[in-house]
Parts: sequence; structure tokens; C-alpha cells
Amino acid sequence: MGRDADDGRVDYLAFVESHQHRLLRAAYLICGNRHQAEDLLQDALLKLALRWPSVRDGDPAAYVRAILYRDAVSWWRRRRREWLSAYPPDRPGADGDAALRLTVRAALDRLPPRQRAVVVLRYFEDLTEVATAEALGVTVGTVKSQCHDALRKLRDVVPAPGTSGDGLVTGMEANP
Repeated sequence: MGRDADDGRVDYLAFVESHQHRLLRAAYLICGNRHQAEDLLQDALLKLALRWPSVRDGDPAAYVRAILYRDAVSWWRRRRREWLSAYPPDRPGADGDAALRLTVRAALDRLPPRQRAVVVLRYFEDLTEVATAEALGVTVGTVKSQCHDALRKLRDVVPAPGTSGDGLVTGMEANP
């Protein structure tokens, strides 16, 4: 191997090491299953490795995110009726927002795949509407409408802060 091949490998490994945790989190948020997220990321990183020389000078993280979301949608289409696992057991989190995380996760699980992908890209990955549209291979108008529909559904599913699902005060609201 020549020096260029070694540099490409070193650059690729450095990219994977520095981005793998964030990309795994995004994969988990989009599919809701740790094992499936790991498989998605592994497949996406393999595809990146094959295209590394042409992608490395651009934005390889965006390239991997696009692969993650497109592959996740493809998996959903193939396994529409199959749920890979039940909800994980409740465990106390490192911070006090464990209940909120579980509520958000459950709400995301109730969204259709495309709406879920749009919400994750827009609000967890903090991408613009244009970048989200590019990652999903859809128009900006589709991103806007899917986002609007998803947020409406999330508002219906997730109770407002400080209330239970039936509008009762829980005592968790801030003191005036």
C-alpha cells in the first residue's frame, strides 16, 4: 500500500472514532432498537468505507446520516408488521429526565417512519429543512408537511409539562 492508501485509512478510522457515538445515537432514535441501530450504523460505515476517497473531502457525516435514514426506511418497508423487541425495562437514568426520555421514546415509536425520520433529523440532529430533505431524498415541502403532521401527533400523544395525560396537575410543575 502506498502512502495515499494509508492516509485514507487513517482518515477514515479517525472519522469513525470521532463520529460513531453521535451517529449511533441518531440511528437508535430513528429505529428505536439498539441492535438494529448498531446494524444500520455498521452497514452505513461499510458503505462509507467503499466510497471514502470521493466522500472524505465533503461532509462524510451527512453522507452517513443519509445512508442511515434511507436504510432505516427500507428496513421499515420490509418489516412493516414485525416489531423486533418490546420496550426495554425501566431503569433509573443518570439524570432526572428518565421519565421524559421514556415518554419521548414512546411518542416517537407511535409516529410513522417518515415522520419519525423528519423529527429526528430536524430536532435531534438539528438539520435544516433543506439538509433534512437532502438526507431523506424528498422535497422541502414534504419535510415541512411531515414535520407539521408529526408535531401535531406528538402534541396529542405527549402530555403538556406538569400534567398527566388527562390534564390533571401532577405536582411537578414549577412553583410560582
